[in-house]
Order: sequence, then C-alpha cells, then structure tokens
Amino acid sequence: MNPPRVSLEQWRALQAVVDNGGFAQAAKALHRSQSSVSYTVAKLQEQLGIAVLRIEGRKAILTDEGQVLLRRARQLVQEAVELEQFADSLEQGWETEVRLVVDAAFPTRLLMCALNRFAPRSQGSRVQLNEAVLSGAEEALEQGSADLVIGANVPPGFLGEPLIDIDFIAVSHTNHPLQQLGRLITTSDLERELQIVIRDSGGRQRRDVGWLGAEHRWSVSSIETASTAVLEGLGYCWLPEHSICQQLEAGRLKPLPLREGGSYKATLYLVYGQPGEPGPGTRLLAELLREAMVA
Repeated sequence: MNPPRVSLEQWRALQAVVDNGGFAQAAKALHRSQSSVSYTVAKLQEQLGIAVLRIEGRKAILTDEGQVLLRRARQLVQEAVELEQFADSLEQGWETEVRLVVDAAFPTRLLMCALNRFAPRSQGSRVQLNEAVLSGAEEALEQGSADLVIGANVPPGFLGEPLIDIDFIAVSHTNHPLQQLGRLITTSDLERELQIVIRDSGGRQRRDVGWLGAEHRWSVSSIETASTAVLEGLGYCWLPEHSICQQLEAGRLKPLPLREGGSYKATLYLVYGQPGEPGPGTRLLAELLREAMVA
C-alpha cells in the first residue's frame, strides 16, 4: 500500500483557511505565517492534482471537488484528534474495554441512563455488556470475566454494595383460570397450573428461585420471554414489577391473590470484578450507576 501523499497538517491548513475565511485569518488561528499556510495548501493541491480552492477577491472559496474532499478531510482530522486523545487516556490508565455483567432483573431504563452518561466521558473505552440470570452474574465474577457486576449475590472474596431492591410479584393473564376462582389461591391451586420459570444462566451451580412446587413447569431464558408467555395466557410467573407495570395498569396482567408468598424482594449488588484498584472507566461507570438510582 502506497503511503498518503497529503499529510494531516495539510488537511488542517485547508480546513483552517475555509473555516476562518482566508489565508491571513488561518495563519493567525494556526499560529503560523501566512506564507507558510499558503505554501502548505498550494502543495496539497499540487500533490492531489486537483484545485480545491479558487480566489474570489480576497476570499478563498472551495471548488466543487474541494467541498467533497474537505468533508472527508474533516472526518480524518477529527479521527486523528480522537486517536491522540485515546492514547492520552491509555497513558492515564483508562481501560480499552469495560466488561459489564448485569442481572436481567435490573431495570433497563436505569442501565441505559447510566450508559448514556458514560458514553461522552468514556475516553474511548468500549463497553461489553452481558445480561445474566441468577448465578450467571456470580459466575462471571468467579471466572474473572467481568470488571463490574450487578448481581443478586456477592461471592466470597469480593466486596459488594446494595444497589437496588427489585419487587417480584406472582402474576397471570387476567383471564387465567387462577383468576376465576373468586377466592385466595392456595399451593394446591398452583400445583395444577403451568408455572413459567426463568432459567438460571450460570453453567456450574444453576439454581431457581421462588416457589417451584408446580409439577407442570416450563423454563425460559429471559424475563421478556417469560412475560410474553404469561401475556399469552400460558401460565403464571413471578416477574419484576417494573418490567410489567404497563401491562398491570392496562389490566392485561393481574397479581395472583395468593394466601401467602405473592411477592418478594430481591436485592441486587454492585460488585467490582477485578482484584486491586479498578480502572478509571470502571469506577466512573459504577458511580454513574449509583447516580441513576436517585435520578
């Protein structure tokens, strides 16, 4: 591959001439002599073999070809600036990537709020986001495959802080047979109906939570699928209240009138995944997640 004939400095000079309205103004903005800027742009046109500027009076005007080239050049110059900034951030210890594992019960709205605030301050660090169910988040910590985790348990050897309490409630479609009994529901009633269970995403010590007494039980891999199954009238399930609030308000889903155990709380913890001091990107994202809880 042949090396580029035109340097970034030449593209910067052309951009300055256009943005500042002339060679003299560009020279002032770039802290260079006018003759130096004029030579740089002239050399650019010579190397390209294309006229990118024409002079009208005292003003430099882009040619049609120059307009197309400058649009591309602006992107090139901006990418070069961002690359230099990224190199500076690496020198300061910023991670190239933050691996975030989040329990699927955590409200997506709050997660996106934190990520949206993180993006412009990320110093180029990418975010690798993985969702987990139950022991899946804990397993990511134990395997060292996460820098930051929101999970239901803090395994030995890690320090975590409570982040949010999630309310789970037992629900079914409004027309489900359990809703037609006209009385409090007992465990015997539940045993006769299909229960939808959200499968643990962990691979080593899988566990299910909640009441599991139903002989007829289907397992699904996500809260979204479980919610859809319940909305279709397939069965009942304990689901995060925040994920089905609209269906509850619309009357499509209805809490089961259980004699006991119709709801429970689950605490999700914020846990750093790596030993020692976390990197600045991980610390920033953790702080933004905390802030999202009170936003």
